[in-house]
Amino acid sequence: MVHKSERLFQLVNLLKGRRLAVTAKQLADKLNVSERTIYRDIQHLQTSGVPIEGEAGIGYLISECDLPPMMFTLEELQALMLGSRMVSEWTDPVLADKAHSALAKIEAVLPSSLKQKVDDLPYLVSGWSHNQAQQAFTLTLRQGIEQHRCVNIDYSDAKQQTTTRLVEPLGMVYWGGKWTLITYCRLRNDYREFRIDRIQTVSLTELTFATHGDKSLAHYVKLVQEKYKEC
Repeated sequence: MVHKSERLFQLVNLLKGRRLAVTAKQLADKLNVSERTIYRDIQHLQTSGVPIEGEAGIGYLISECDLPPMMFTLEELQALMLGSRMVSEWTDPVLADKAHSALAKIEAVLPSSLKQKVDDLPYLVSGWSHNQAQQAFTLTLRQGIEQHRCVNIDYSDAKQQTTTRLVEPLGMVYWGGKWTLITYCRLRNDYREFRIDRIQTVSLTELTFATHGDKSLAHYVKLVQEKYKEC
């Protein structure tokens, strides 16, 4: 069930910027609630100062409204939009869906004076090299990282030799072009990196692990930084 505050935001998003009024029934069908709920939500929003026009039996629409007083600058909005588009294309399906939702929320409250400037963002985020299988893998890997659970992976190396590894997933790093899974390998008792586009299968196990000062993503990054300082 969608929380009321989320539903109210979705309602504003559906109404804003429309030329023709939307009926309560259409809104109810879209949000999977009753028409009575829509009428109550409309009344609540109007009481809160949201400029909704229309009436029951005819339909509703919302007039132009700007961002809240603490308005983002154009560059801040561009950064938020670019980051959200990258997440929507390069991460797992759940985060991608949340990124789309965040984009919709930002776009819903943009004043018309900024919409075109934001639409003309000079960066294109391509998802061509990130297929659905890889995105599904990153979802399982993220769960392993967040829950501190080991994962089994079938991995094809540069020589196309496939091995099975039981690893402790610590984080995923995007170096530019490819995602890399950073792990602590139980077989080697050391850090190991795996390119996600070379992972064939992933399964989450019930085995758990703990991180500490000498075994963590932060420690791995520190070691990498020290290594390249010496080069």
